[in-house]
Amino acid sequence: MSEEQELLKLRNEIDAIDDALLASMSRRGKLAQRVGEIKQGNIYRPEREAQVLRRLADANPGPLPSTAIQRIFRELMSACLALEQPLKVAYLGPAGTFSESASRKHFGSAPTFMPMLAIDDVFRSVEAGSVDYGVVPVENSTEGAIGRTLDLLLLNPLKICGEVKLRIHQHLMSKADGLGAARRVYSHAQSLAQCQEWLNRNLPSLPRVPVASNAEAARLAAEDPESVAIAGEAAAELYGLNILAGNIEDDPNNTTRFLVICPHDAGPSGKDKTSLVCSTPNRAGAMHRLLQPLAEHGVSMSKLQSRPARSGLWEYVYYIDFEGHQSEAKVVAALADLERNASFVKVLGSYPVAAL
Repeated sequence: MSEEQELLKLRNEIDAIDDALLASMSRRGKLAQRVGEIKQGNIYRPEREAQVLRRLADANPGPLPSTAIQRIFRELMSACLALEQPLKVAYLGPAGTFSESASRKHFGSAPTFMPMLAIDDVFRSVEAGSVDYGVVPVENSTEGAIGRTLDLLLLNPLKICGEVKLRIHQHLMSKADGLGAARRVYSHAQSLAQCQEWLNRNLPSLPRVPVASNAEAARLAAEDPESVAIAGEAAAELYGLNILAGNIEDDPNNTTRFLVICPHDAGPSGKDKTSLVCSTPNRAGAMHRLLQPLAEHGVSMSKLQSRPARSGLWEYVYYIDFEGHQSEAKVVAALADLERNASFVKVLGSYPVAAL
């Protein structure tokens, strides 16, 4: 068999597989529609999606990487969910930000995504029912916690029903094909900080101009041929900019964690995380007594973050993340003991641990 004949045979096999995939996807869509007809209330089940994505990653025989398999099936589930219940998702805008990328990573591309001017607006729109879900940043691996998100979780009745971890890749972009005409660098202050070593080495003389968001930086660069912007790939695509240098962040593992907020709890998925906020009397040994129940009941804590309380000077609340769902027996027991030792406890939600 000649190479041309073998190629024709292989392409015919691929076409047959594509036809079978199309038939299977159509069948899946019809089943999803029927599920929507039977179920009442919230059709979107974050715990169910997490279980499906984990099972597919575990069962993946290759050669496609599990991350690719999960992206493909995320889009398929997103399109099928839209047949059952079209979703509206608010995120910290404008369009082209990492918050939008995180929203699309978690929900796929089928929902209607609505950019908001501030984190407060995301919470407000979800609480008012004008959108179904909200996506807000809560911490960055190099810059730390997002204080406003933590404050609103304390004050707001909404629940955390999911998390997204997004690797932050910063790119230098411009309308121009090179740096010869560049006179200034636009970006968000955090992104300028995350790329300062690269900027010091490569563009030490260019003024660095902080703006409200990376997407705003990209918009300004699109209007000003004598400027460059630091932003994500989505912003470059949105504003038609050329990427002059990619992945210029100083820390290659730079990651931002986002939370998905909504009015309802997520059910157990088998690999979950619980978040709460609490306070304790200001006396010797109080912090030890507060956390001791977690260790006694075999609950592993993954995060402890303090934040000034609104109640008085030098008083603090503590944000705690730990493994497990609040419905699990050991977590129930640990929470009961913790509440006895604390002056205040609010469970913010249990939710599936972020997928790959």
